[in-house]
Order: sequence, then C-alpha cells, then structure tokens
Amino acid sequence: MTAMPERETTYVVVGGGQAAAWIARTLRAEGFAGRLVLIGEERHWPYERPALSKDFLQGTGSVEAITLLTPALAEEARIECWLGQRVVSVDREARIVTTADGRTVSYDTLFLATGGRARRLPGQDSLPADRVHTLRTLAESERLRGALAGAKRLLVLGGGWIGLEVAATARALGVGATVVEVAPRLCARTMPPVVSDWLHALHESHGVRVVSGVGVSGVAAMSDGVAVTLADGERLEADHLLLGIGIEPEVGLAAAMGLALDDGIVVDAQGRTSDPRVFAAGDVARHPNAFAGTSLRLESWANAQNQAIVAARAALGGAGVYADIPWFWSDQYGVNVQMLGLPGMGTRAVARGTPEAGSGCWLMLDESGIVTGAVAVNAARDLRVLRKLLEDGRAPLPDAWADTATPVQRLPSRPNIIMR
Repeated sequence: MTAMPERETTYVVVGGGQAAAWIARTLRAEGFAGRLVLIGEERHWPYERPALSKDFLQGTGSVEAITLLTPALAEEARIECWLGQRVVSVDREARIVTTADGRTVSYDTLFLATGGRARRLPGQDSLPADRVHTLRTLAESERLRGALAGAKRLLVLGGGWIGLEVAATARALGVGATVVEVAPRLCARTMPPVVSDWLHALHESHGVRVVSGVGVSGVAAMSDGVAVTLADGERLEADHLLLGIGIEPEVGLAAAMGLALDDGIVVDAQGRTSDPRVFAAGDVARHPNAFAGTSLRLESWANAQNQAIVAARAALGGAGVYADIPWFWSDQYGVNVQMLGLPGMGTRAVARGTPEAGSGCWLMLDESGIVTGAVAVNAARDLRVLRKLLEDGRAPLPDAWADTATPVQRLPSRPNIIMR
C-alpha cells in the first residue's frame, strides 16, 4: 500500500495590512521554509496605513511608496497571497481555514492580523453613501480624495488623530473644515489637556472650526450634501462627512474560534493567543505592556510592525518578547508631533523648549511624580533620547527637563517604574 505524502508544514496569515505583511516577511527572513499563505480581504497588496490621511490623501503620495508586499516580493519569498478573500471560519480541531468562496487551507500555525473596522454613526444608513466617508483602507482614501477635489466644506465627526489629520489635509487642499468632538477636548482619550489645548489652537490658526463637548442629535441628507444637528441645537451643513469616531477590533473570527477576548484578542508578550497554535498582532491584539504595567491594545504603525515581528519569531521558537514603549506620530500643517509612553495618564506637564510655539517637548508626570510619557513637537531627537532612558527604567529629573542648554542625555536622571 502506497503511503500518503506528508503534508508540507503550513503557516497561514489572516489579514492584508501592515501586521500581516510583517509576519509573512519575518517568517521568511527568519528561515521558515514551509508553505506560507496570506489571506487578505482587500484586493490591494498589503500596505501601510498612516499616509492614507496625510500625503496619499493630499495627492502627493503613491501606492508604491506605502506597499509592503509586491507581487515580485511575494513570488521571490514564496508567499501565496489570496487577495480579495474573506475568511469565514476556522476549525481549530482540524486546523482548517475556509474562505467565503469555499477555498480551504490546512495550517500548523495560524496568525490573526485582522485589524479593526470603522465605527458607524447611528442613522448613517439614511445618508447618501457618496457623501459619508470612513478612512481605514486605500480605497476609502482614494474615494475621499476624489470627493475633496470638488468640495467646499468638510465636516469631521471625531476629534482624534485621524479626524485631525484629515482636517489638516482638507485645509491644505483649500477645503473648509469643521471638527466636532463629543469629549470636552481633542484627543482626550490619549492626550493631557495641555496638548489638547495646543492642538485646538493649531487647527483654529489654520482656519478649522473646532466644536468640542457636544454630541450629535441627528443627521439628515440634503440634495447636495449632509446636515448634522448637534445636541445644543446647532445645524451644520457640509458637502461631505468624515466619520473619525474610532475603530472596533475585528474579533468576529476569533470569537467564533472561541479565543479569549477583551476589547481585542488577548495575547501574551509573544503574541500567542489562548490557543498555542494561534498568534495575533496589530490593532486587534491586546498584549501585556511592561511600561504601562497593564494590558493594552494599541493602534499604531510601530505596534503593527514590531508586535508582528515578535509573533513571527516566537512561532519559530524565538524567545523574544514584545516590550516596546508605546510610540506614535502625526504630521499636521508641516508640524511633526510624536507621542511616547502614555502621556494621557499624566497630571503634570513640564515643558522643554516651547512646544506650544512649534519646537519643544512636554514631559508628563502622574501624581506620584512618575514620568508616564511625553509629547514632542518638532523635537524628535529629544524624544529618542528620552525613549532610551525610559527603556532603561529611568527618567530625567523633572526640574532639570526644562534646561535646554544641557542635552537630554546629560540631564540628571532617576529610576522610573510605572506600576498599575
């Protein structure tokens, strides 16, 4: 009797974004020689998302500049890319992945990099689809760019980073913009008041109207746009509406698989889920964060890349853990803003330079004097040095931070450990 040929060891990556691409690239770079399948719901080849609200939206960027995995690279690395395919089920016992069109693949190790989906607005279905926008995909950015080309007024619901970046891009294109935020201040979930106030002033100085501390009571379609009624009775009209009200982690597949969830897929410091054969990384994964002293789900370029790299290496037997200090950046009106750690947890701000004037860095401390993070305005070099200090469990003395005559690396420091 002829023996059945042994199946080739197969790793499957579900997702078509930055984390998925870095998992696949890292597996090959670290020597995985088996079958490697990447299944992405979008038809585009995997790409980075930050430019979608900035230079790509403005028309100064290109698809090529943000693409992480091209057909040529995939062929060279022997990565099978099933693009435009949605995974509908995973049989954990049989270890079989099934797509919407009935394709199946057996896996030895599975990676979930399913990202998140944009939150919807109550009553959104009553609005004309060509006037309402979200911004999660390349196709959505292309669509919004076309809409802005003929628009006079954009209304942005949500005063977080995506909403603010799109408002800044709209102004660069000569489109009027209004930002509405239900919280009392901009970026209130992640930033301290001093940064929120600075962002508010920055946008108003470029002609953006910022309305904060008020919610939406109703939406309506107009013949040439949309109208939004605020809770205080004011009616705002615009050619187009952008919803920048956050994302929900895409956990439907993980939930059906019975994996542990908590505002995302729960993973350990190596990206391993409650099933040891399944890893998760990127926007969808909630991981233990050593700096914060608690678990976090981060939505950032750095997290998507670096957590994915750790997960891929761990699947191959690597011992490394994901212990990065949270880091994020934004570009608005030619101003580079970088955030390190968890500045929103701070209650006291100490300024180095004059960040409110466009050059400097706020150091944030909590009530016990522990440094929780920092926000730099056109001061990337200082933030890099601070990051190294925080990684070593130290921080500059707050009273010394304002001394711009002394380089950050020469400032006196002390132990700095966040325990939550």
